[in-house]
Amino acid sequence: MKESKSIGVLGAGTWGIALARLLHMNGHEVTVWSALPQEIESLSASRVHPNLPGMTIPGEICFTARIDAACREKDILLFAVPSVFVRQTARKAAPYLPSGQVIVDVAKGVEPDTLLTMTEVIRDELNRAGGPEEVKLVALSGPTHAEEVALDMPTSIVSACTDMEVAELVQDVFMNSCMRTYTNADVLGVELCGALKNIVALAAGISAGLGFGDNAKAALITRGMAEITRLGLAMGCSEQTFGGLAGIGDLIVTATSVHSRNNRCGVLLGKGMSVEEAIREVGMVVEGVNALPAAMQLAERYGVEMPIVNGVNAVVRGDMPPAQMSRALMTRDKTPEVNESEMNVRFESALMRRRMDAENRRVLVAGTFPLLTYDEIVWLKQARAQGSWMAVALVDPGDERKLEERREGLRALRCVDRVLPVSNWGDLKDAVRNLRIDLIVAIPEQAAQYADQELPGVEIITL
Repeated sequence: MKESKSIGVLGAGTWGIALARLLHMNGHEVTVWSALPQEIESLSASRVHPNLPGMTIPGEICFTARIDAACREKDILLFAVPSVFVRQTARKAAPYLPSGQVIVDVAKGVEPDTLLTMTEVIRDELNRAGGPEEVKLVALSGPTHAEEVALDMPTSIVSACTDMEVAELVQDVFMNSCMRTYTNADVLGVELCGALKNIVALAAGISAGLGFGDNAKAALITRGMAEITRLGLAMGCSEQTFGGLAGIGDLIVTATSVHSRNNRCGVLLGKGMSVEEAIREVGMVVEGVNALPAAMQLAERYGVEMPIVNGVNAVVRGDMPPAQMSRALMTRDKTPEVNESEMNVRFESALMRRRMDAENRRVLVAGTFPLLTYDEIVWLKQARAQGSWMAVALVDPGDERKLEERREGLRALRCVDRVLPVSNWGDLKDAVRNLRIDLIVAIPEQAAQYADQELPGVEIITL
C-alpha cells in the first residue's frame, strides 16, 4: 500500500477537482483551495462540479478559502490554476512554504515577455518573494481531459522533473490502475508542448468550423507538431519528448476531442464568432488564446518559422478571417517535408556520433553581466564556441528592472540561446540538470566555487 501524503490543491477548476478526487482515491489527504470563496462554498456543499457530470466529490476532501491552510505542512502542493494566475498564486503561497517543498504544476502556458514556462514562473516568483529554497518543481502533463479522469477512464501522463527521485515520487503518488504515469527529465520540452499544442488545437477547430474534414485536421496536427518540434529543438529540448505523451499525445487529444475547450473555441471562430464571443460561449479559460503572445515572441527570438501559429494569431487578433487564413496556409511556397540536408545531417550523425559528441556539447555560463562590455561579449562568444548551444544563468541583482535590462541585453546576442535568472546554487544546479548541460565555462575567479558543488557528469573549464 502506498504511503499516505498530505496534498494541497490550489485551484478548483475541472482539472484541479478531478485530480483531487484521484489523489483521494489513491489514499492521500487532500485540501482544495480556490481564490473564489463562493466556489469553495458551492463545491463543499453540493459535492459536485458543474463541468464534471457524473462525478461526486468524496466527502473526505476538504475545501478552504484560506491559502495558508492549503499550503502549510503539505508533502506536495499542486498548482491547478489557469496559466495567467500562476504567478500571483505563487506569490500568495510563498510565505507558507518550507524549504524543499515539492510543487507539481498542471497549468500549461508560457508567460508573455518573460517567456518563462509555468514551473519557471513559480520558481521566479518564489525567489522574488523571498520564498523557500531548494523547491522541487515538477511539470505534470499529457493527454488528460479532466472529464475522463473524473470517471476513472484509462489515462497516461508524464511527471517531468530534473531530479528523477522527485519525478518518481510524483509518479507513485498519482499512479493507479486508471492513471499510468511516466517520467521525463526534459521539463522545458514537456512544458513547451503543453502550451503550444493548445494553439494547434485552435487551428484544428477553426478548420472544422469552416466545414473541412479529417484530412485537413490530420495535416494541421502533423504540421503543427513539426512547428512545435522545430521551436523546441532550437530551445535545447529533447527530440524524444515531442514524439511522446506530452507532445504528439497531448496534441492529438486536444485537437480532436469534444472535451477540448481550445478545439471548441476554434470551431466557433471558424463559424465566424469573434474571439470574445467564442470564449464566452465556451465558458472556461481557453489557454491557446493565452499562449499566442508568448509563442509569437519565441518564434521571433529563435528564428523559427511557425506558419500555423502565425495564422491562428492573425485570426484571434482579427487581422485575417479564418477562410483567408486557410488559403494562405495552403498556397504558401512549396517546401519539402524533410530537408535533404537535414536527412544527410541525421545520417552522418548516426555514423559519427562518438566523434561529434565533443562538438555538440551544451554549455552554461553564469554571472551578473551588468554592462555587457566588449570584453564580456568576446568572452561569451568564446564560451559559445566550446559547444553547439549555450545558456546564461543570470544572477538576480535584486532589482526587477535591472534584471529585465540585463536579460534583454543577453538575449540580443546571437551567441546566447537561452537566459535563465538564478538566485542561488540550487537554481544553478536545477538549470544544469534541466538543460542537460555538458560543460560549464567559468572565469578563473568562479572555478573554486564550481568545484565545491556536486555537478556529476559536467566538465568545468575556465577562459
